[in-house]
Amino acid sequence: MKVVIIGAGSVGRTIARELASSRHDVTIIDKEPAAMRVASVADAEWELGDACEIGTLEEAGVGGADVVVATTGDDKANLVVSLLSKTEFGVERVIARVNNPKNEWLFNDAWGVDVAVSTPRIMTTLVEDAVADGELVAVLRFQRSGASLMEATLPEDAPIVGAVVSEVLLPPSITLVAIVRDGMPFPADPDLTIDAGDQVILLCAETDNGDLALVEELVSSIQDEDGTEESTD
Repeated sequence: MKVVIIGAGSVGRTIARELASSRHDVTIIDKEPAAMRVASVADAEWELGDACEIGTLEEAGVGGADVVVATTGDDKANLVVSLLSKTEFGVERVIARVNNPKNEWLFNDAWGVDVAVSTPRIMTTLVEDAVADGELVAVLRFQRSGASLMEATLPEDAPIVGAVVSEVLLPPSITLVAIVRDGMPFPADPDLTIDAGDQVILLCAETDNGDLALVEELVSSIQDEDGTEESTD
């Protein structure tokens, strides 16, 4: 598979190394000479140039790419690259990094984006800092299908704590795909017991709020569901 990565920062280089190690054909584009750390991903092709210009994308072979990944720290640049890749070169799959959550609404098929990734949301520590236990949070949305990857950290009294995965009854549109425990991911095997503090990772098809409300009941505190509050006396 041919992959063109825009941005040679830490995010771009990490993705490039993983793909190159799997023998994919990887090209990295960056406009900053200082970013040309060729030795860091020696198996990739490197292109110095502004990826917001069609000429640079042509030279990098975007027309023959299966996937373009826009990883720069500039949301405007990532949107322009996505739009050019999709409309000018017909790239089948375009993945774009969202840096500012306020801009996330722009990252859709109108701008050529198939998958928008908000890096801060995917970083577990930041999710835990910003979100209360039991709150269901979308960390990634697949634009083409409308499906979302969602996460929740389980409080001690969540209804599914103590159950094994096979006992958790979810709507057909929602699948429990993994559990993160003490920083380690585990596949959602049927006999795996769910513990308090686990992060449950769910794949949710584009669905109505009723299905999501059911899942929220399973992962949230029973106290929250009852509407009771702790005394402040």
